[in-house]
Amino acid sequence: MKKLILLLIVFISFQSFSNERTVNVDKSFVKWTGKEITTKIHFGKLNISSGSITVDDNGVSGEVKVNMETLVVEDLQGEWGKKLEGHLKSDDFFSVDKFKESSIKTTSSTKKSDNSYEVQGVLTIKGISHPITFDVNVNGSYSLLENMKKFNC
Repeated sequence: MKKLILLLIVFISFQSFSNERTVNVDKSFVKWTGKEITTKIHFGKLNISSGSITVDDNGVSGEVKVNMETLVVEDLQGEWGKKLEGHLKSDDFFSVDKFKESSIKTTSSTKKSDNSYEVQGVLTIKGISHPITFDVNVNGSYSLLENMKKFNC
């Protein structure tokens, strides 16, 4: 699964008198999809450990941290699901024992429309950082962040 497609869904809670919003870790998660060399597709999710997002006249900024220890495979059950989870958490992929968190941090953003922004940022997995671009749609009390780009892990 050298290609990884991420869909990051972040629900945020408004803080009074501030444009900074704290990620609601109880309702937030990363939905992942990976493709094997054989073209077989697997998917699952990861929990968000912390984060905050600010939306103001300057655009969107913030950082979200992902708890890699919560990696779950959802397309396989039982023994095969546990085997794949163990494999993904091993040094062959995410080295979860050494790198318990991954993060996405914004570096800049451009407003596309009233509630839509294109955001540039840095995705860090296993201590390795790569630039990314993704869209953020701000809708009332939550945001939906989507990134359907492919990452080599």
